[in-house]
Amino acid sequence: MFEVFKKEILELLRDRKTLFFIIALPMLVFPIIVALVAFLTSQAGLKAQQQVHTYYIVNEQYADAFSEQVFYHKSFKKYQGDLKLDSVHALSEAVKLGQIDVGIFIDSDPREAIKTGKQSQWKVVFNDAKAINFTFNRINELANTSSLAVRSNALLELGVEPERQQAVLKPIVVSKVDTADKRENYGEKLGAFIPYLLLPLVLMGASYPAIDLGAGEKERGTLETLLLTPVTRSELVLGKFFTVLASSIACTLITVASLAIWVSIATRFISIDVITTAFSSVTSWDFLLIFALLLPVAAMLSSLVLAISIYARTFKEAQNYMAPLSMGIFVPIVISLLPNMELDTTTALIPITNVALAIKEIIKGTVDYGSIGLIFIASAALAALLLICCVRWFNKETVLFR
Repeated sequence: MFEVFKKEILELLRDRKTLFFIIALPMLVFPIIVALVAFLTSQAGLKAQQQVHTYYIVNEQYADAFSEQVFYHKSFKKYQGDLKLDSVHALSEAVKLGQIDVGIFIDSDPREAIKTGKQSQWKVVFNDAKAINFTFNRINELANTSSLAVRSNALLELGVEPERQQAVLKPIVVSKVDTADKRENYGEKLGAFIPYLLLPLVLMGASYPAIDLGAGEKERGTLETLLLTPVTRSELVLGKFFTVLASSIACTLITVASLAIWVSIATRFISIDVITTAFSSVTSWDFLLIFALLLPVAAMLSSLVLAISIYARTFKEAQNYMAPLSMGIFVPIVISLLPNMELDTTTALIPITNVALAIKEIIKGTVDYGSIGLIFIASAALAALLLICCVRWFNKETVLFR
């Protein structure tokens, strides 16, 4: 078995493509993702903030102060064309045709409406299909300023002094006192997505060498030569399994180390409050726990991909089988994101989902070591069962020579 393992490892180290996916990609994936997302988000936000919108106000004489604020706002430019718009429908058509960017319809004078106990209805017409759009928020802020002024004047006419107006309008103030610290709060949101990055990379570290060790051997015709050697089939498949497992563990170790290194760099040099708060208290012990949880997962996936590869006739067929497996990995991860999905005795027994929930708890800083132990035992037991099935699978003539 050791000789088979040694042979496969040497061949694996000679394969530059596989080494890239096992070593280089996990080291680069985190900084590339963080840098790309940060750059695209900042560029999109900056462009949206600097964009100047052409506007048209119907019945602007009802709100002189508001119209003046919009006119002098840096994000808006008054329409200078010959269009005469007088309804919400007309504004909508003008926006659809690109003649204006935003239309504002004011149905009545708010100062007169409030005297009769009515509200002035303002409608903002614009295209809200863009991912980042500050148009409505900016107009709403200006409208709120005008609304506050009208309300304050109306209360003064009723004899309510300015210092008492706030108490009259809102006699009860409800504030939130959150018992969760910031790490737990942000870790709940951010920690749930870490498995999306880690678990597929663990699978990738196992699948690339496994395809070559099973289907690749069949396609090259070297499997028959190995079967003629004085090595039992069980020893042969175990040697291949430990090669795939070593590759997956190497990918796992590099992935977790890369995560730890780049998170440390990000918290020092990048001023992103969510990342800084969520990971500032994550220790080396926490990353070690994550790595330990991924070890039995690596063993499970190694057994699965090796069994699939042994069954496939060709390299291409094995790749086609790996695609559904890759999709299947995401299903239990998605389950871990469901509302009210928490780590307990039941969820600790669900494969993949338990690890995803545990990683989230580790990032939050609320990990229960009893649950971690249960997850490790359950995952290790499942990995052992899958390995036994893989060994029996390899001993079947109908599988090896189909």
